[in-house]
Amino acid sequence: MRRILVTGANKGIGFAIAKGILAEAADTVVFLGARDPGRSAEALRALVAIEPNYGTRVLPVEIDVASDASVARAAKTVHEMLGGVGLYGVVNNAGIGDGAHGMRDVLNVNTVGVHRVCESFLPMLEPRGGRIVNVTSAAGPMFVSKCSDPRRRSFLDPSTEWSDLEALMNECLAMEGDDGAFARAGLGESNPYGLSKACTNAYTLQLARRHPKLAVNACTPGFIETDMTRRYVVSRGKTAAELGMKTPDEGARCPVFLLFAELDGSGRYYGSDGKRSPLDRYRAPGSPAYAGD
Repeated sequence: MRRILVTGANKGIGFAIAKGILAEAADTVVFLGARDPGRSAEALRALVAIEPNYGTRVLPVEIDVASDASVARAAKTVHEMLGGVGLYGVVNNAGIGDGAHGMRDVLNVNTVGVHRVCESFLPMLEPRGGRIVNVTSAAGPMFVSKCSDPRRRSFLDPSTEWSDLEALMNECLAMEGDDGAFARAGLGESNPYGLSKACTNAYTLQLARRHPKLAVNACTPGFIETDMTRRYVVSRGKTAAELGMKTPDEGARCPVFLLFAELDGSGRYYGSDGKRSPLDRYRAPGSPAYAGD
């Protein structure tokens, strides 16, 4: 059985990813990660309602990616549940928007949280062929596109280290609330969400360099109707469909694809249509795949 951890899997895109994994391959077991045990239990019931056999292939795991202690406990729990068997994959889906959160919280969940999970669960991954999928966003490349050339190159350089990203995030936190400071620093404009996703894409490059026998990639799920985007929908006075938004099930397609498809590389970023995309500019779904380095 291929065992896969999905964070933030109790609702939205994470739930759809868990459901997509179970439907895609009968030899899969999903560690359904969620902060709240009650919500993970609800998610399990919803999956069993779809297919009763899923009850034997879903194992709830309490994990708050914003907490070192919670991630450490979850890693210990999963290690014990694996019983010496390797973990096939990790999908870092948990994330928050910046509508109701400050920059520190957004970075702590969307970037540092991914780092916490990867560093804690990497020892359990199958040494050859294990997979990591980081669910990021087109907001990342769009953030990078507005940066100065030196800053832009730093987001595209796989030779950087986690300490470089930490220094960048601390620099940005010191400028929070001063949009002019971001422009003067060559970072375009203050955009905590876009910054967090750009940093996570950069961390994906670092991981792929450090672990060449694993498949480590990032992707955007697309513009999806979720709790995170619902405030935007209400503010526009239109339906999600009228705004061109997709369903969580549609958003799960690329993450599931990256878990199981035969890939010809690692350390790459993919669009919601499953095609390679650049890290420093937006590529519209359906347009030609990115073919650069």
